[in-house]
Amino acid sequence: MPVPTRRLAVVAAVGAVLVLLAPVQPAWTIVIVELALLVVAGADVLRASAPARIPVERELPGVLPLDGHGEVAWHVRNPTSRRLRVWLADELAPSLRPASRRARLTLPANARVTARVGLHPSRRGRFTPTELVLRVEGPLGLAARQRRRQLPGLLRVYPPFKSRQEAELRIDRARILEVGLRSARGQGGGTEFDSLREYGVDDESRHIDWAATARTTKVIVRTYRAERNQTVLLLLDTGRTMAGQVDEVPRLDHAMDAVMMLTAVATRLGDRAGLVAFDQDVRAIVGPGHARGQLSRVTEAMYLLEPRLVESDYRRAFVQTLSRFRRRALLVLLTELAEAPVTESVLPALPMVARDHLVLVAGIRDPRVDEWASTVPANAGEAYRKAAAIEALDVRRRTVARLRGLGATVVDAPPGRVAPQLADAYLHLKATGRL
Repeated sequence: MPVPTRRLAVVAAVGAVLVLLAPVQPAWTIVIVELALLVVAGADVLRASAPARIPVERELPGVLPLDGHGEVAWHVRNPTSRRLRVWLADELAPSLRPASRRARLTLPANARVTARVGLHPSRRGRFTPTELVLRVEGPLGLAARQRRRQLPGLLRVYPPFKSRQEAELRIDRARILEVGLRSARGQGGGTEFDSLREYGVDDESRHIDWAATARTTKVIVRTYRAERNQTVLLLLDTGRTMAGQVDEVPRLDHAMDAVMMLTAVATRLGDRAGLVAFDQDVRAIVGPGHARGQLSRVTEAMYLLEPRLVESDYRRAFVQTLSRFRRRALLVLLTELAEAPVTESVLPALPMVARDHLVLVAGIRDPRVDEWASTVPANAGEAYRKAAAIEALDVRRRTVARLRGLGATVVDAPPGRVAPQLADAYLHLKATGRL
């Protein structure tokens, strides 16, 4: 498709001004000048290279975290023996926040030129740019040939793993405990026999192996490690209560960070971690595993999930989970600890899983409510807000107490702390032999 350029508009304007300023101005002079200019522009279009003949490649990073940075690169090659001026415009979603969706390139003869643009995604999901518009100017730059090119691409934006460093710290601590040393958090423990070694000043007398001691002249102790190959199933609620924002981020995104941290810790310590995401129906399932790529599989299953404005069916989720995975496991439910959904749905369904499995419930608490409850009000509006915050926290504490009364371990923490505290609860259950 022929397209006029800015240079053509400028030349046409200058020609019109020169004709108007000329001492002799026949009525048809300006028409002749403009027609001549159009003829030259048409010839320029004919001499322009066809966009279909220009090889173009788009290079995307493939995967980006939501809080990460990447770039898209366009590789354009000039197959001709003369210099080309090329414009391109790409079909990049606004939520990728590209620095620009356009590029102008000057291609030397038989050369390949690359243009790069930064990406700063603001939304999770799957992005599939498919079209790119390429414009090739003629030798005079008065007109260009333009064409849409099909150039399919794929970019996946994953939820951010903000607790990665916390996960590595807990993995290192757990491994120190496994070899019988003390960590900053206290004594190590376990239920699976590991080895015998000589008694040390930090060892407990209950770990002395008297039979081995009797055969030698030294005191020998047994060392234990936490049992491996246990099953941890993470049940991620994607219903309406998880759509509420805490620190301007949906609760679901905070819960995803906790899912990734617990998956990383559990699999690195030899346990099997899996995922069940649900609301009214089960939306995603990843079977338990401890292979190196399990965290990637869990993240891949989550990154497209968005909270749906429906009530979550906990009983259905529990039934489908137990029907698929019958082995005794630690069930980790990530949900919102609001009184109504917990009372109406979670509490009636909890006994069916708490009887044969360990249950760990995690909720994301809004730190603003804690702040409102502790501040000194300066006016009537702030006083009412403080009273409402105190009442909300009291209701939340009663809800947590009812869950604990049914045998569940509960973690209720603000963003940034829920993932580490959830991992600590898992490690405590593992170290005390309950898992």
